[in-house]
Amino acid sequence: MSTPFLDLKTSERGLRDELQAAFRRVLDSGRYVLDEEVSAFETEFAAFCGAKHCVGVANGLEALQLILEAQGIGEGDEVLVPSNTFIATWLAASLTGAKPVPVEPVESTYNIDPECIGAAITSRTRAIVPVHLYGQSADMDAIAQVARKHGLSVIEDAAQAHGALCRGRRVGALGNAAAFSFYPTKNLGALGDGGAITTNDGQLAQKVRSLRNYGSTTKNRHEVKGLNSRLDEIQAALLRVKLRHLERRNEERRTIAAAYLDGLSGSSLILPEVPAWATPVWHLFVVRSPARQELMARLEAAGIGSMIHYPVPPHLQPAYADLAISPGDLPIAERIHREAFSLPIYPGLQPAQIEHVVSVLNDA
Repeated sequence: MSTPFLDLKTSERGLRDELQAAFRRVLDSGRYVLDEEVSAFETEFAAFCGAKHCVGVANGLEALQLILEAQGIGEGDEVLVPSNTFIATWLAASLTGAKPVPVEPVESTYNIDPECIGAAITSRTRAIVPVHLYGQSADMDAIAQVARKHGLSVIEDAAQAHGALCRGRRVGALGNAAAFSFYPTKNLGALGDGGAITTNDGQLAQKVRSLRNYGSTTKNRHEVKGLNSRLDEIQAALLRVKLRHLERRNEERRTIAAAYLDGLSGSSLILPEVPAWATPVWHLFVVRSPARQELMARLEAAGIGSMIHYPVPPHLQPAYADLAISPGDLPIAERIHREAFSLPIYPGLQPAQIEHVVSVLNDA
């Protein structure tokens, strides 16, 4: 039975009429940049996250970068980031001129360990960037407590966690600001690239609005050196459609995850753990095994797609050789990256396909 790792055509099938209508609406308007669709999406997504403000930008990386720049973080500053994450979290700090400083995760949840943050703080630390990795919230209450003690800002990297809950509150309004990605594979994915920041800080939101648009909020007047990082009208219109269905589609992911957790409970796989206070949206379903390559080969032979998120941690990438972090210095992240692989999980995945995945892994 063919079970692709991700099938966006199947996943989007039930939304096609609404998406086509949204596309035609923008086409008929003749307005394609920072107009009514972006404004409406910003209002709707802010309300969804429980935040006062949303600013649409070009992608998730620049969402993080612009938040840091709006807070005046740059050369000579340090930003605490998870050692276990996609490299974009680190790049956002680097692009401002700041230094990313890695903090190890809680191994059972993959997210940054609040108890390890204190040891990484120096006189140059300005911010903590917890990542809600794979669609599960980091422990924001514990992180906020450390941040308050040291006078640091907290910036959520929520690129994989649209709609995830931490103690009953949606991510996106749990720190000073949050960055989202709308890359097509995300739970709330555009049909291209896109991103947004959410915040309760009106001054920060206004700074990001200026920075995303050449440093300008009034035409032909440029208050600061900005860049071109704008969510376009077509993607905003499509995202408005998908936002209306997001909770239902997230619930479908939870059903698939529950079937995996139940069906694989007797296997030798290391399964993801969910704290009692967290409600994930399961952007990815990540399992671990020292026999990763053999298991992935068995899945492939059975027509099942799987992927590795992520094979090499940021500190061992050539881009960060300048930090001189040696193999073995961050053992938890390195162990996760050696063993982790992701199983198919997306709206439209059929029960028979889920059972097929479970059966093959249990046999293996």
